[in-house]
Amino acid sequence: MTELGPPLALMAELTHRCPLQCPYCSNPLELLKAGAERDTAFWLGVIDEAAALGVLQIHFSGGEPALRPDLAALVERATTRGLYANLITSAVTLNEAKLAALAQAGLAHVQISFQGARPETADRIGNYRGGHEKKLEVARLVTQLGMSLTVNAVVHRQNLAELPAIIDMAVALDADRLEVAHVQYHGWALKNRAALMPDRQAFDQADLLVSQKRQELQGKLFIDYVVPDYYARAPKTCMGGWGQKTMNITPDGRALPCHAAETIPDLTFDRAGETPLRQIWFESVAFQTFRGTSWMQEPCASCDLKHIDFGGCRCQALALAGDARATDPVCHLSPLHSQVLQMAESESGADVREFVYRRV
Repeated sequence: MTELGPPLALMAELTHRCPLQCPYCSNPLELLKAGAERDTAFWLGVIDEAAALGVLQIHFSGGEPALRPDLAALVERATTRGLYANLITSAVTLNEAKLAALAQAGLAHVQISFQGARPETADRIGNYRGGHEKKLEVARLVTQLGMSLTVNAVVHRQNLAELPAIIDMAVALDADRLEVAHVQYHGWALKNRAALMPDRQAFDQADLLVSQKRQELQGKLFIDYVVPDYYARAPKTCMGGWGQKTMNITPDGRALPCHAAETIPDLTFDRAGETPLRQIWFESVAFQTFRGTSWMQEPCASCDLKHIDFGGCRCQALALAGDARATDPVCHLSPLHSQVLQMAESESGADVREFVYRRV
């Protein structure tokens, strides 16, 4: 294994507050309220430390980060410290004046989540009336103001038929990048798995479409694709490997190796502002626990892919196998893999359409 360098990116989760109520929300089951959020001075200090550590990118996220009145000030500090600043947003609270202020502060890139290609579909999934049209309006403003645009499309059984139209929408919006990400079934999404799981045929059709569109749109639109774990033979490299590329800071200041790491009950996470980021990254127990391959059990320990996928997702292993050290059950080498496939087949055929919405 190569010598560990600084994190490539810092994910600054400014808030858990969000106007949308998506049934696959990736935020923790226990959301932090506004009173638990750290103040502007804290985040300015985090940004300064990240720059000194050698971080290259900062992703302002949430919840909805645009609900923070200090967002432009944080973007400005990041860009003056040489960080590439990216905003991950639902877009429904943004307008031209706010976007112009962010562009003036140096914001380079905006990622906007879309829940579908049709207003009826998207607004129902996010449970936010008028949200889709607002997203389209903001997406157009992003490129007009000279910032790069990514369309984030989380897909599942109830919007997968709109994938061709979503791709066309990304092209029409002059996006530089489209991320097509199948729902990952842990956290809140587990509550809605029976309403979200696509069947194998729908997945295969989507897989073929993405492959075709990548060739057709090469040089015009870059398409990232995250397959549904339950239909994979090998797990994805979660977060580029535990504690290897990214550091997450929660709204109350805890430093995590991934956004869902706090679901693992026997880990304790240091807080930024109390412990230096450099010390957290290189020395903290939480970041070292699943870093690399020495922690692995069989069959991961003997697998030729262990330096590529690093055993898959620890949080998913906990959710499905009851053990964060287990092989991610989506891997075909896991003794639980057949159960995962059976679960996918069963729930993809479930007559469930109603969502359990994520209400703050």
